Amino acid sequence: MTVRVPAGAAKRHGRVRQGLRRQLVHQLDVKGSPYAYVAPFFLLFCAFGLFPLAYTAWVSLHDWTLLSDVHKFVGLDNFSQLLGDDYFWNATFNTLSIGILSTVPQLLLAIWLAHLLNRPLRAQTLFRVTLLLPNVTSVVAVVVIFSQLFGRDFGLINWVLSWFGLDPIDWQAGTASSHIAISVMILWRWTGYNALLFLAAMQAVPRELYEAATIDGASGYTQLRKITVPMIKPTIVFVVITSTIGAMQILAEPLLFGTYSLTGGPDRQYQTLSLFIYENFTKLDFGYSSAISWMMFLFIVVVVGVNYLLTRRSRGNLT
Repeated sequence: MTVRVPAGAAKRHGRVRQGLRRQLVHQLDVKGSPYAYVAPFFLLFCAFGLFPLAYTAWVSLHDWTLLSDVHKFVGLDNFSQLLGDDYFWNATFNTLSIGILSTVPQLLLAIWLAHLLNRPLRAQTLFRVTLLLPNVTSVVAVVVIFSQLFGRDFGLINWVLSWFGLDPIDWQAGTASSHIAISVMILWRWTGYNALLFLAAMQAVPRELYEAATIDGASGYTQLRKITVPMIKPTIVFVVITSTIGAMQILAEPLLFGTYSLTGGPDRQYQTLSLFIYENFTKLDFGYSSAISWMMFLFIVVVVGVNYLLTRRSRGNLT
């Protein structure tokens, strides 16, 4: 016995199934499409970020060199040797010294420049583009030019110092002088870029606050200190952490300063951690180089942790 379904009921049943199918597709599109959009990034990050990081950790636990086909497992011996290496601590000190000398003045100057550009000025676009030009300049060209400026015998900096009766300075020979010279290179190259980041954050500060402060007689410096800086604290923390990470990865400046040198001068007076890694890498000692890289990674993790605490505190102050 066959049961005939009315044509109207069959059509209604088909519309219901079609509606359920559309609803399911809509839910998959709303909930699943964001994951599909970000999936390429995470796939590339796993391939070129996580995997090299994990593989470097594996290599750091071995006596790994291209001079031998046998890679002996040595555990933490590379790290224990590294902690007793005076060259490693010298490179760490140089990295921190150059980082502080370049980061602190850079951020202060960037905030000041952003504050000036945040006011009504003629040719604002021209000034903003000009700030970005040093950042897009080749780092090799920057180092070569500044090496000439800081030359001992015919450098422009020593020539200017001679106007004040000062003797010529051998900028490459001394620890402090070489750190100052390299810091000036970094300062010149990155100040404008950070100033634009601060300027973008300042654009979001309500203008009513500045108008009220002006009516109350507050000066420009007072407005910067009492209004601008508290309102852009999250951006300041972000720029501080990115600048610190960048300072910990300095390579080209000390490598090409004056003459090409893997040791950062004859006395290693300006050898940074990145340059120390590169030196051991050229010796084909991959295990030791990987251990140094992981120590640098741990330093960066500590900085990120401090940034997280500062960010939470900043949000609390702004609420």
